[in-house]
Amino acid sequence: MKRETNLFQKVCDEVISLDDSIRFAGISDKEGKLLAVSQRQNLKPLLSDEERAQYAITAATRQYTRLRWEYHLGRIHYASSRYEHLARATIPIADVNSTLYYVLLLSFDPEIQNLHKLIMSTVIPKIRNWKKRLLLENMGTN
Repeated sequence: MKRETNLFQKVCDEVISLDDSIRFAGISDKEGKLLAVSQRQNLKPLLSDEERAQYAITAATRQYTRLRWEYHLGRIHYASSRYEHLARATIPIADVNSTLYYVLLLSFDPEIQNLHKLIMSTVIPKIRNWKKRLLLENMGTN
């Protein structure tokens, strides 16, 4: 389990370093259990650890539900929400059969103007680089 935790932490730390507007990056498993988190240095979180854990469960459930529509709508890249105090996005980490393994949870500064471009041009390519290792890691824990 130690190796798994280190891999997920590396992914979160790398994602957080991609852009100054990224406040938080976390990875949950398909049930919503947080496996690793990283947040911008000197950031005052808006949610407690318990609230963050609850959000991860909800986000994983929503992501799982979205995947079942891919057959009709095409592959999902991400889902996002804008709140008054931040913007959020979830990115599924699934195999070619749309089986969900992990969810990348992100939050951004509320002023972000280029959310779509940042996710599609920077975050998702980075996750694609990690995806094979993450899916292999899942096979090693089952």
